[in-house]
Amino acid sequence: MDHPPKEAAAAAAAAAAPAPAPAPTTNVNSSSSGLAAPQDQVRRVSCTKCFDALWFCYSPFHQMQQYYRYGEFDTCFGKWNALFDCLSLKTKKSSEVQEILEAREKSRPHIWEYRTVEEASVNWWRMYGHFFKFPPKPDS
Repeated sequence: MDHPPKEAAAAAAAAAAPAPAPAPTTNVNSSSSGLAAPQDQVRRVSCTKCFDALWFCYSPFHQMQQYYRYGEFDTCFGKWNALFDCLSLKTKKSSEVQEILEAREKSRPHIWEYRTVEEASVNWWRMYGHFFKFPPKPDS
């Protein structure tokens, strides 16, 4: 019996994972020298990822996967909203788009919780201290 190569199996597994509705991507174009100051960079919104996600959402593979996992078909409303949002950004001035994207970036919660060294130590021992069973200290 022939088995598919590991790369093909990994690609199939990656394709099977449901993708969240993508945010509009921005392409940064700089001057011809490649060394432009940040204020000189032009950000253009690309809706390709949103359209691709919507297209995949209506594919028989994705719909059958959703039906198998959750017992109902995917309505793809989130993908439509992401595409409409992206297309609406394309109708605005580039300065407005940059302000909107920066505001969204700032409103997202940060993935890390910042702690001092002492707070981190206390938290680490609280979470993982049970793995270390130290013998009792001798009463000297």
